[in-house]
This record gives sequence, structure tokens and C-alpha cells, in this order.
Amino acid sequence: MEPLDPLLAARWQMALSLGFHIVFACIGMVMPFFMAAAHRRWLRTGEVVYRELARRWAYGVAIFFAVGAVSGTVLSFELGMLWPRFMEIAGPIFGLPFALEGTAFFLEAIALGLYLYGWDRLPPRVHWAAGVVVGIAGVFSGIFVVAANAWMNSPAGFAWVDGQATDIDPVAAMFNAAWPWQALHMTLAAFVATGFAVAGLHAVLLLRRPGHPLHRAALRIALPFAVVAAFLQPVSGDLSARDVARRQPEKLAAMEALFETQARAPLLIGGLPDVETREVRYALELPGLLSFLAFGDVDAEVQGLDAFPRELWPPVVVTHLAFQVMIGIGFFLMGVALLYLWARWKRPAWLDHPRFLRLLGLTMPLGFVAVEAGWIVTEVGRQPWIIYQILLTRDAVTTMPGIWVSLGIVVLVYVLLTAFLVWLMRRQIRALHARPVSDFVTPPSVS
Repeated sequence: MEPLDPLLAARWQMALSLGFHIVFACIGMVMPFFMAAAHRRWLRTGEVVYRELARRWAYGVAIFFAVGAVSGTVLSFELGMLWPRFMEIAGPIFGLPFALEGTAFFLEAIALGLYLYGWDRLPPRVHWAAGVVVGIAGVFSGIFVVAANAWMNSPAGFAWVDGQATDIDPVAAMFNAAWPWQALHMTLAAFVATGFAVAGLHAVLLLRRPGHPLHRAALRIALPFAVVAAFLQPVSGDLSARDVARRQPEKLAAMEALFETQARAPLLIGGLPDVETREVRYALELPGLLSFLAFGDVDAEVQGLDAFPRELWPPVVVTHLAFQVMIGIGFFLMGVALLYLWARWKRPAWLDHPRFLRLLGLTMPLGFVAVEAGWIVTEVGRQPWIIYQILLTRDAVTTMPGIWVSLGIVVLVYVLLTAFLVWLMRRQIRALHARPVSDFVTPPSVS
């Protein structure tokens, strides 16, 4: 007798693996741009602090790249092991983006190797260009993976006849209708999360080492990336929501806990859905705003969950709460971005004030919490389908017994990887602070 339902164990294992990997994927996409920006500033100004910052961040990129490669490999095995029916159908259709993702990954690995090896060996601009290629390859790698996930939400590039996929077009599958909005939203989310995480970490270190030139330089690099992405993210979120309203109306209904189809549908802020009574408690309702955001008309009708069979509803409570968390954090970070711009314009001294640094420290985990919440909305909101309106999740899971064993092994691996990562990062920080501050200041004769 299995101690855990195989379907539940398989879903938990995928959720843990994706939740772990997505953090490293985001960092792997964005940190190389920070590294290259610091490197570029060193080439342009000759200030040694930016050279040291680029070196330190390069070590971080290498560490996160290695851990991300391990967790990504685990995910690849899990797709085939846990969801054989899914891979049987999907493999021939969306193999193209996975092949391109692999190509981008190898390019990223080669460029990272050149960058790490190239200090004082490659011509300066070639060396810097290698760092830029690391970032570009990382972003494309993420976009190709998102294309595969978007296909699960918007299957395209095949005809479904008698339970079989025919007339397969891999290019049409990759460029499915959901792909551009999901790719844009995920890429911006990576920049927001990593930007505020890096800024928050260096802000905390700056509180411990006031005035440290490397941490101050890090804030000058990371915060502008985070601020720009934080302002663009609500725009991409609006585009994504409009797309979901057209293609997956039951997902939008679950996101907003909209139980009844109605015109002038309200947008909910907060609230706790009760699926049995089909009510939402403790929510602030903004009449007509959901209709406007979904269809550009405050009087437009929005399909509620009552328009769909009960057995095809996504888990409403989880989807709604995750959506609220994502939106709430997104607007909070945009507020921090606004405060940063205002302080730069009117009160530059505020940027070094302990209160502002503590605020940045608070943002350190928030972007990644929003990323995780967003993926919960995407994945849980698609349930009970693993391929929307094609294949149910319960029909795709393996019949192999003992899934709970692999779940336990995966949990153990991720705990060990996390402990190893924390140990490495703490070691890097201790080594940095062991050096005299003068090592990060350009000598007058050089400047």
C-alpha cells in the first residue's frame, strides 16, 4: 500500500523541483547582466571597485549556474519518469524549444567558462562581450523553456484526432498564442526578483559595513535594473491577464474567485473564497474593474466558474490567494521603485539612510515569493489539465509504484543543495569582508 497517493506525490515532486529550480533560473538569467554592467563601468571609468564587483558577481553566477544545472537536470528526468503519457504526446510536438534551450544552455556554459578564464588573458572588450553573451544565452534559455510551458496552457501545432496528435508543426507549437505574454512576464519577473534580491543583500551588508565601496557600487548597478523592470511588470501582467481571459476563462475566474458569470464584474483585492457557499469573505470589491481589465469595457461580461463543469474548476482558494500575493508584492516593489526614483531626484542622502537600506533588505526575498506565487497561478490555475483541454493530469501520471520514495530523495537533494549554496555564499562574503576597504578604492595616481 502506497503511503501517499501517487498523483499527489508526483505533483508535489514536480512542484518542489520547479519551485527550487525557478529561483536559480531567474538568477542565471539576470546576474550576468549585472556582472557585465559592472565590468563595462570598470572599463569606462577605471574604478577598481567595479572590477572587484564584476569578479565577485562572476563567482556568484558560476555557483548559481552549477546548482541550476543540477536542478534542471532533475526536472528533465522527472518529466519522463512521472508523466510518461504527457511526454508521449508532448515530446514530438514541443521538442524544438527544449532542443533550442539545450543549445542556449551550452552557449551560456561556454561563454561563462571564457569569462571566468578570461581575466587578464582575453582582450578587455572580448572578455566583457563574453559576459554579455552569458546573460543573453541565459535569457533565451528561459524563454525557450517558457515556450514549452506556454504550450501546455495554449496547445497548438497539431491536430487532435481520436486521442492522437497528427499533422505536427513544431514551429507553430513553439510560437503558441500564450508564449509571448508568458515569456515577457517571466523575463521581467526575473529582473525584478533578482534585482531587488541583489540590492537587498548588499543593503543588508551595507548596514553591517557602512560606506563599504563595493556594496554601494552594487546598489548603483542592481537597483536601476530592478526599478525599470518593476514599472514594466504591471503592463506585462495586464497583457497576460487579457490573454488568459480569452484563452483560459476558468483560470481567470479562479484567480479572481468569480463564481458567477456577470457583466460589470468586480476586481477583488484580498479576500478568502469559500467554494461551498460560492462567496468571498473579507475582500474589497472594485465594481467593473475586472471587466475593464479583461476586455477594455467596464460593462463587459466575464465568465465565472458557474460557466464550467464543477469537475473542471481549478483549485480556487490556492489560485486566488497566490494571485493576490503576486499582485500585492508587485505593487509594493513598484512603490519601493518609485521611492528610489524620488529620493534620487529630491533627497539623494536618503539612499544611504539606514531606514532605506532596511526597506531594501525587506525586499530581498519578496520578488522570488512573487515569482513562486505566479508559477502557482500558472500551474494550479490550469488544473485539472496538464495539457489544456487535451489531457487531464490524472491521466498523465505514471503507474510506477513508490513515487513517494523519489519524492523523499528529491527533498533531501534540494535540502543539501541549499545548505551547500548558503555555505558557499557565506564563505564568499567572509572572504570579501576580510580584505581591507582600500582594496576597493582606486589609487589617486591611477585615476
